[in-house]
Amino acid sequence: MVVVFVLVAVAVLAAFAGLHYYAYRRLVRATTAGPGWPRRLGAAVFVAGPVLMFAALAAERAGAPFPLQRALAWPGFLWMAFALYLLLALLVGEAVRPLLRRWSDRGPRRSEPAAAPEPDSEPAPEPEPEPEAAPGPAPVAAPTRRLVLARTVGAASVVAAAGIVGNGAYGVLRGPKVKRVTVPLAKLPRSAHGFRIAVVSDVHLGPVLGRGFAERVVDIVNGTQPDLIAVVGDLVDGSVEDLAPAVAPLARLRSRHGTYFVTGNHEYFSGADPWVAHVREIGMRPLANARVEMGAFDLAGVNDISGENYGEGPDYGKALGDRDTSRAAVLLAHQPVMIHEAVRHGVDLQLSGHTHGGQLWPGNFVADAANPTLAGLESYGDTQLYVSRGAGAWGPPVRVGAPSDVTVVELASRQA
Repeated sequence: MVVVFVLVAVAVLAAFAGLHYYAYRRLVRATTAGPGWPRRLGAAVFVAGPVLMFAALAAERAGAPFPLQRALAWPGFLWMAFALYLLLALLVGEAVRPLLRRWSDRGPRRSEPAAAPEPDSEPAPEPEPEPEAAPGPAPVAAPTRRLVLARTVGAASVVAAAGIVGNGAYGVLRGPKVKRVTVPLAKLPRSAHGFRIAVVSDVHLGPVLGRGFAERVVDIVNGTQPDLIAVVGDLVDGSVEDLAPAVAPLARLRSRHGTYFVTGNHEYFSGADPWVAHVREIGMRPLANARVEMGAFDLAGVNDISGENYGEGPDYGKALGDRDTSRAAVLLAHQPVMIHEAVRHGVDLQLSGHTHGGQLWPGNFVADAANPTLAGLESYGDTQLYVSRGAGAWGPPVRVGAPSDVTVVELASRQA
């Protein structure tokens, strides 16, 4: 098992290095006329970017001092997104390059040679010799068409990648948009018709997204005036000691029936037990394999499946056993793959996150293959699953093709 992991890691690193070398050749070697400071600067960028990226990942996983994590996170994670879209732009450039080369090779047609003088015409006078010019600096050679083409494609690729990443970062930092979904439940009584649950997932407060982002999320959620707030995991990336100030604004979350919380996989990376205790201190109610009666329906929550590695995995029997099955049940579970157990336990609606909707296109294809539902509402037998794309972002503070959201799920009674 260890040997397989090492081989896979070596293969991934080799592919990563190869792709960066390809980008370096296209953007630096092919666009510079020869050795000099532009080429040295380009080489330094293509070395520093990957080094900062791996340093940011390692610092977060190793629990390095928080100021160091923050210093490495922004440049390192932004390079991760920028390198992805730079590579994609260069690949598009490879397809366009032959067309540009063909167009650039179409120079002006040659002019016709001058007609020979008539035999009986007088010969033209010979031009007087011009005085010799004073010696001066040698003229600078004009760039070749190939060099111009390489610079054009390279500049377009950089501008496209920077524009995509910049727009995706703006979309994250301005805060999630509110999405509204109506979910009819067969067992929901008429008295609960219109009950609104604000689903908040994957905020990922940490070295990149901090207190200011938490305040924006709180203002957006409170603005929906929900009946209940469900925080369905991956709230943080870091320890309570480092992130308590960033999480503090969540104490201002307001709803008629309170705020409930379940763990995600990143809580276990960060120390789940201290975080469960801390969110309780700021006013949330953890549902660690537990259930509460909301009057008209049951609200249950289970630990994330990654908790199994820490002896704190999901316990569906504890959360959903011995309940009145004639009542509607809503389950908070971080990962969509937990839907199969929800179906077996007669849950009417599961609320999840985890996928980020793929976060960075074309990552949505990978996330879709790994999860039963990528985002949105789907039915599995008599159980419905709603998956939020999440409010924040992990790694690069960038989203492309998967906008962040806070979803207000409105429960509807079929009897209304």
